[in-house]
Amino acid sequence: MLIIKLHSPKSLEIGKLGKLKFRSGFYAYTGSAQNSLEKRIERHFSREKKLKWHIDYLLKHAEIEEVWIKENAEKREECNTAKAFAKNFSFIPKFGASDCSCESHLFFSHKKEKFRKLLKKLMFQKIPKQI
Repeated sequence: MLIIKLHSPKSLEIGKLGKLKFRSGFYAYTGSAQNSLEKRIERHFSREKKLKWHIDYLLKHAEIEEVWIKENAEKREECNTAKAFAKNFSFIPKFGASDCSCESHLFFSHKKEKFRKLLKKLMFQKIPKQI
């Protein structure tokens, strides 16, 4: 789970989703990173990359503030987490969820502490930004 800060409102072109409006504030993005967690996190921090996933388009304009992981998580943990967040936060429809039935994998809050509280409840652990 990435907690991301967008400093000012933006309209961004997000791959096949098209142009979307983003409010300034905090976003939580869930992904599975089943293969090579370290390399996936490193890629998210990289500014020089091919835009492949929805999150890549947002990260060109936003900053990762925190990284949270769940040790030994099953493949379906990504969607279970997304469902828990969708019950508690507003979201960008279908963002990061083009290959599953989730409503979204990107959630919004004005305060990142609300994300932290739910992540702790779901047994995630905060790690250094780059592991």
